[in-house]
Amino acid sequence: MAPTPAQAFDTLLQRHRGIVRKVAGSYARGAEDRADLAQEIAMQLWRAWPDYDPSRSFSTWMYRIALNTAISFLRGQSRRQDSVPLDDHIDSLAGGAAFDPETHERLRLLQRFMATLGALDRALLLLYLEERSGREIAEVLGIGESNVTTRIGRLKQRLRDFAGASPRP
Repeated sequence: MAPTPAQAFDTLLQRHRGIVRKVAGSYARGAEDRADLAQEIAMQLWRAWPDYDPSRSFSTWMYRIALNTAISFLRGQSRRQDSVPLDDHIDSLAGGAAFDPETHERLRLLQRFMATLGALDRALLLLYLEERSGREIAEVLGIGESNVTTRIGRLKQRLRDFAGASPRP
């Protein structure tokens, strides 16, 4: 017997739940906000599910919806406050893995850097760090592949500059 649409959706959502966790961790500031954003992403994915084309990559479709939801969430947050404060929780960016102190500090630096970025650059960097292809990043973000390449190069330079200007512990 074929799975129901709800079962098929749930199976794919569970298989790719790391996408939701990473996007929520990159765009929300505290544990409660991350949970709210993850729930909102899941809800938006479910709403869009009837329009999903199975001939396309599910993860690409999921990233597009998750990032659009996160960007809307971030805009709503910025109306309520001038900046998005960081907290000490970086597990969402690291997938919950434990790291040595040097790697942990690098992740904190990356999180601080990402907080300085606009919504599009943050999404671009997140997809790049996920090792998505330039073509897939362009498809998710709705920009040209050459634009992706150019922006990634600029982000790398900005990150090097940011890391060089950041104080070392």
